Amino acid sequence: MYKILISGGGTTGHIHPALAIAEIIKKKLPETEFLYVGTPNSLEERIAKREGYNFEAVTVTGFGRKLSPKNIKRNAQSAYNLLKADKRCRDIISEFAPDLAIGTGGYVCGPIIRAAAKMGIPTALHEQNAFPGMTVKLLSANVDEVMLAFSDASERLSRGVKYTVTGLPTRAAYYQNPMRRTDAKHKLGFDDSLCILSFGGSLGANTINNIAADLIKFEETLPIKINHIHAYGKNGIDTFTQGLTEAGIDYNGSSRLMIREYIDNMNVCMSAADIVICRSGASTVFELQALGRASILIPSPNVTENHQYYNACVIGKTGGAIVMEEKDIETGSINKIISEFVSDTEKIRQMEKDTHSGFEQSTPEKIFKCIEFLLNGRNIT
Repeated sequence: MYKILISGGGTTGHIHPALAIAEIIKKKLPETEFLYVGTPNSLEERIAKREGYNFEAVTVTGFGRKLSPKNIKRNAQSAYNLLKADKRCRDIISEFAPDLAIGTGGYVCGPIIRAAAKMGIPTALHEQNAFPGMTVKLLSANVDEVMLAFSDASERLSRGVKYTVTGLPTRAAYYQNPMRRTDAKHKLGFDDSLCILSFGGSLGANTINNIAADLIKFEETLPIKINHIHAYGKNGIDTFTQGLTEAGIDYNGSSRLMIREYIDNMNVCMSAADIVICRSGASTVFELQALGRASILIPSPNVTENHQYYNACVIGKTGGAIVMEEKDIETGSINKIISEFVSDTEKIRQMEKDTHSGFEQSTPEKIFKCIEFLLNGRNIT
């Protein structure tokens, strides 16, 4: 039986890939024992425990990059936490005695993977974004393998780093017998008309909410009927639906509008969509590629190293997506694009093909091959 330590925290963008990698290993090596390491009272602690993983906490906090009195105090505390974290990580590793340690990013991933490498434990990292995060960039030269979701990320690693382009672990519902578009539309209560899906994440995005509200009004002027699904997120609870009501749109009584705070059946909604308008987190990009969906991607400008822009460009450069930065969006510009799509649906179908062409179907096999080699350098199945 093997013991594997996994770590990734802060956001679901780090947590879900960590758990997905664990699931890949479980399918091949069901007797494997796992330990998840994250920060205390965190999202990763809640999710990991919910999924049945043993969990150990390490207190680590991030460093502020801008010089300010607040950040000076914050950085002093973070430095102190980091010093304490080293001993804590060594104690966890000594007690658990893992055969392999895998990190997927986030603050906590740094000290635990660094400690494992120093203690002679085989180590691996998985980078989800086309622009590697700080943790991966700092640790990449010290680990045995870096697994990359996007080939573009290799250009931003130090020379000599050992890497493999594996793709991003994606839920099976997106690539193993996904729903046919017509079936998905009918399941949602729509007819076969063109379907637009728009969302800005669980918190919502004001820019995408504004675009969606304007677009929903515009759709009523088009020569064809359109179905529209929109998730406005937590931050749009008090404003989005009120705005539609004030504009005279009966979103509750319409058979063509599905307006929600959060989409909990995204695979069905994305399967139903002809056009997707959204941010470009790594998981979203891979889901679009898996299903092959035309998209208008609006990267969040509020992320480290502007990595969502680089994610979006992976599809954009193939012709599968229209990439628009927030600063370049003008009133009515998205409406104009949708109008062009309506008059040329063949363009949508070509974009779908271009998007799907970049999907890496063999991700589980590639990830396990890396894991297999690091565990003992030979076939273990």
